[in-house]
Amino acid sequence: MNNQNKLLVIGSSNTDMVIYTDHFPQKGETILGKKFLMNPGGKGANQAVAAARLGAEVVFVCKLGSDLFGHQTINNLENEGIDMASIIIDLNNSSGVAQIIVNKDGENCIVVAPGANMSLNAEDIDGIKPLIRDAGMILVQLEIPLATISRILKIAAVYNKKVILNPAPATDLRNELLNGLYMITPNETEAEILTGIKIAGHSSVIQATDILKKKGVENVIITLGEKGAYVASDKYTGLIVVEKVQAIDTTGAGDTFNGALAVSLLDGNDLLKAVSFANKAASISVTRLGAQSAIPYKDELISYEN
Repeated sequence: MNNQNKLLVIGSSNTDMVIYTDHFPQKGETILGKKFLMNPGGKGANQAVAAARLGAEVVFVCKLGSDLFGHQTINNLENEGIDMASIIIDLNNSSGVAQIIVNKDGENCIVVAPGANMSLNAEDIDGIKPLIRDAGMILVQLEIPLATISRILKIAAVYNKKVILNPAPATDLRNELLNGLYMITPNETEAEILTGIKIAGHSSVIQATDILKKKGVENVIITLGEKGAYVASDKYTGLIVVEKVQAIDTTGAGDTFNGALAVSLLDGNDLLKAVSFANKAASISVTRLGAQSAIPYKDELISYEN
């Protein structure tokens, strides 16, 4: 396959330990859960799996501990058809884990112990320059150090590569990280932290996207959950709505969106079609339990594409 169709995902991999319950516990409260699942997760791995299931050739770079969770992760991702040849094993840190609580409305709260994810450093990125050079597109998130993100962006700029930055989990970013960025995909909370604008209606979404564009981001997509996604680019600006569904678990929906978005763009689709495709993939995922287990396959979206 032509390298220009290859997606390079650089980011985190965790094992998710999920408890389903009626409501979130309050401070000091112990509650009984209804179901426990242990699933592969992490924003980087989730997005890599989403892209692979939806048809992309995916190379995934992450750092894992030399432990049971790390070995399981490698097996799981290889079974998804993802190229794991450049995986990095950290002998000094455990693999990342996440504790997720999902309430009866499908909302979640998450605590992550990142482990080896936070030891993926700039020197590791220097070691994968050929992968960056040969990628058709690069997809990154913020569950690895910001210094590592900075090195990825600098090397990508040298090779004139497009980078999609999913700024999750939410954190403030220096302007130099944003200036010249091809695309950023915050949700409402992340957009507020990046811009200082509370997303509370159409005008505030426009204000937030304008700020990010002025910081030098070429394409801004703010995901708005069940409302869809607002796009601001040179060729299209506006809200792209999503089909209404009954959500039972929103864990990993944003990751599904980002993986699907990258796939559609790599396929040569314009931004309007790519975001519509990503909306559809994410809307399917929230009707199922789990993160990676909820990600749809390409044949489930074929009718939508056509």
